Amino acid sequence: MGNVKLISFGALILLVIMYLTAWWVSREPDLLVDEIYQSHQSLGDKAPVGYSTTTALIRVSETLLNKNGGYISNDIMPPFSFIDNMPAWELGVLEMSRDLALSLRKDLSRSQSQSTENIFLKVAQPQFNIDHKSWAIPSAESEYKKAIAQLYLYRDELVDPAKPDSQFYARADNLRDWLKAVEKRLGSYSQRLSASVGQDRLNTDLAGEAAARQSTYAPSLRNIKTSWWKIDDEFYEARGAAWALLHFLKAVEVDFADTLERKNAMISLRQIIRELEATQEAIWSPMVLNGSGFGLLANHSLVMANYISRANAALIDLSELLSQG
Repeated sequence: MGNVKLISFGALILLVIMYLTAWWVSREPDLLVDEIYQSHQSLGDKAPVGYSTTTALIRVSETLLNKNGGYISNDIMPPFSFIDNMPAWELGVLEMSRDLALSLRKDLSRSQSQSTENIFLKVAQPQFNIDHKSWAIPSAESEYKKAIAQLYLYRDELVDPAKPDSQFYARADNLRDWLKAVEKRLGSYSQRLSASVGQDRLNTDLAGEAAARQSTYAPSLRNIKTSWWKIDDEFYEARGAAWALLHFLKAVEVDFADTLERKNAMISLRQIIRELEATQEAIWSPMVLNGSGFGLLANHSLVMANYISRANAALIDLSELLSQG
């Protein structure tokens, strides 16, 4: 009988430790905006254009690996394998980082379509695209670390006037191309979050062009509803994406300051940042609630969808401003 009590007590202690560990690793990291600004200001007038954006991508990626518990999306041991909110958050951060890395490689570091790719970004960008759940040979963390190392080399050459092969071109068309990718990403999050309560949606896939065609038939009316088991994952993925995008746009505010002022678009960018800051407010509920639209309980997904949609609408307006002469 004594052995049974001892085993039961040991199992209880183990469960408590696992619970506390899961709580600790599920805490979201703080914002890094001040740190990124200080890094730029430390160089003073020597800080080249593109330094803040590259630093933002580096620090966001490093935080993904070095936050409480490290990177856990590919962990196969308990309690990490039982956690789903933080891996969803990590995926959101990673998706935004992948988009910026791709834009750096194909647009922001190139003067025109016929220019040569930067040697560091050419290596770094594919390494961000490894399966985020890969845990061995190679692991996701090892590939992300290699990508970050290449970003450091790229940033070092930006600062060095003797190394003109690495450049960052703060042009309106480059910024607009990246923002177009972000628009689609935010639009997807908004739709998925809104589906938490279920919606009958009209098919608008071919709207606006009479001659448009698609591969296979799709019904004109569909009922879209996120699975109850996936609602919190959708919420935290969008929250992670907004966290990463907030840092990137803060860096854009510095690197593209002249372009934004010339287009009278700085206030539009700051409004987007304000909407994204609202997505990072503390969650006072112990779980993501999914009340009906106007029901008794809150619906955290719809609140997040509101901020994401407002940010996306402002992004579309900003893109239009950038496209004007």
